[in-house]
Amino acid sequence: MKLSAREAVGYFAKPDPKATGLLIFGADPMQIATRRQQVILALIGPKGEEEMRLTRIPSAELRKDKAMLIDAVRAASFFPGPRVAFVEDANEFVTETVQNALKDWQPGDAQIIVTAGQLKATSKLRKAFEAHSSARAVGIYDDPPGPDEIASMCAAAGLTELPGDAKALLNELSKTLDPGNFRQTIEKLGLYKYGDTTPVTPEDITACAPQSAEAALDDLLNVVATGAVSDIADLLRRIYAQGTAPVTLCIGAMRHFRALHTAASDPGGAAAGAGKLRPPAFGPRRDAIVRQAGLWGRDRLERGLSVLLETDLSLRSAGQTAPQRALVERALIRLAMMARR
Repeated sequence: MKLSAREAVGYFAKPDPKATGLLIFGADPMQIATRRQQVILALIGPKGEEEMRLTRIPSAELRKDKAMLIDAVRAASFFPGPRVAFVEDANEFVTETVQNALKDWQPGDAQIIVTAGQLKATSKLRKAFEAHSSARAVGIYDDPPGPDEIASMCAAAGLTELPGDAKALLNELSKTLDPGNFRQTIEKLGLYKYGDTTPVTPEDITACAPQSAEAALDDLLNVVATGAVSDIADLLRRIYAQGTAPVTLCIGAMRHFRALHTAASDPGGAAAGAGKLRPPAFGPRRDAIVRQAGLWGRDRLERGLSVLLETDLSLRSAGQTAPQRALVERALIRLAMMARR
């Protein structure tokens, strides 16, 4: 049986204890490992491995000893409770062995959990699970988690008080972080709010989110927009050490100043303009945009954008001989000096 992405979210959280097995496949090993851990934990509980109700079988070993899987499926544990036979990194070479185990499976046997890399629709391993009446197959793709999946992760982490702005920020984070980092951020947020019954705020989420090169870029642009010239050099060194190219930095600066210009140009004021940004800005970032837009005003922001546009054209010019980093640093210092006038 093939599960859709929507069906898979619920199944991972609450798998059928009477099912024959489950195949999880896809290109992202971290996502697959996360899902596999979730399913196995739901089936055998937190003490399952300790009570020897989980048998791990690497695919390479199964190729050498084809009886390993059926032996693990039929073996009885010293402890009562459901059992799992887990085949890791399966491929077409073990398909026949897995097919035989699925065919011979009887109620009371260990459930067969198999993980694999990317599999084509014609894969015999996929077809073995998809065609089986009581086995499931799920493909894991690079799509970010949807609202239902995010809500499920939050509930598992004990996060029940989530206002609209916190939900929106988590939704944005789910699109920028890889799934493993996003799940770790949710778990960290759950620990951060442990024992705290107040609603989750955007500030709480920001405090728990991983600090990336993008976060360092935000720090630099806030420094530039507020006129803190002396802090620019140290932040630039940090950003370049993370592998950010000067052109990327210039593009990020233009994006930030365009957001400020949009906020400053709104007839209802900077706060109203900041509320119309796409993607939306929340919490401290929104407050910073409102404050900086008010400091600069529309006219000065237009002049600042002209500086950045000239710099971007220079960086992309075939005849440019000046070092790119020097061009960007000069532009940022000019902007910071403009903010102080």
